[in-house]
Amino acid sequence: MTPVEDIAPTSPAEFEQTVRPGFRPVVMRGVARDWPLVRAAEGGAEAALATLSRYDGGARIEVMAAPPAEGGRFFYAPDMDGFNFVREQATLAGFITKLRDLAAQPAPPAIYAGAASLPATLPGFAADHPFPLAGPEGDAAARVWLGNATQVATHFDMSDNFAVVAVGRRRFTLFPPDAIGDLYIGPLDTTPAGQPVSMVDPLAPDLARFPRFAAAQARALTAELEPGDAIYIPTLWWHHVAATEPINVLVNYWHNDARQGGGFLALVHAILAIRDRPEPERAAWRAWFDHMVFRADALESAAHIPLHARGVTGLPSPERDAMIRRFIAQVISSP
Repeated sequence: MTPVEDIAPTSPAEFEQTVRPGFRPVVMRGVARDWPLVRAAEGGAEAALATLSRYDGGARIEVMAAPPAEGGRFFYAPDMDGFNFVREQATLAGFITKLRDLAAQPAPPAIYAGAASLPATLPGFAADHPFPLAGPEGDAAARVWLGNATQVATHFDMSDNFAVVAVGRRRFTLFPPDAIGDLYIGPLDTTPAGQPVSMVDPLAPDLARFPRFAAAQARALTAELEPGDAIYIPTLWWHHVAATEPINVLVNYWHNDARQGGGFLALVHAILAIRDRPEPERAAWRAWFDHMVFRADALESAAHIPLHARGVTGLPSPERDAMIRRFIAQVISSP
């Protein structure tokens, strides 16, 4: 596998000008080395957990738990009728106590608290642990992820993602968006944690069952992150994440969110409206999409119409977006 490119920590303005347009993952080593939690982790996991506990706001968090035989992988049950883990509710204090207890076991069950709201779970943490690249306060959805040695199946996010390792280590395996045909994507609407996932375990791929995955492997990128390191993952890039220590903490920032579900909901609706139509009709709709959505100058598809009369095909603006939402709602609600 090819390592993800390392870049030096950069200012928000420089990131927007030189990095984001490349639509490629990058790693920034030591960008959060001065975080109090990262500094505490230098003294060991116990010191890090003590620091984390000082921010405990008392909120309950959702926890996933899988038996030792699953090897830390949260996934579907073998028959695809459900999952190989259970969901529970816990306090942060109770979860931290559980992590301490399991760290002493040679083959512990896997426990994982993912996507817990940072402001609700750890009030005051953001002020002491700034991450300017995520934008002004309130612009990004900040989340905290805690657990022992676990794996998150290969998935994509519908927004850009900065992920900062604060405690422990994480191994990221990434695939470009157009590798989708070689990743054997599972159900779109029944998923382990919200997003569709690849059915292939990239750490132990079954190439007899999933032969096309070999092509995805050849294009994979990988990154090993230590405390204080951050990775930027553009939207739609597939990524598998393995936390490799007995105690791990990651903070991430989702930003530039795709409103209304973004292209994913449009894709699902296209399955309903277009995919099963006769091929000549599908080809006709392909021409529509190419002309009005995918070609490089798609914004010019309505250039022959006066600007004030372009309606839903107008230039991007909050007013146009509101018009599109009203139009969609009107069409869907019509008998």
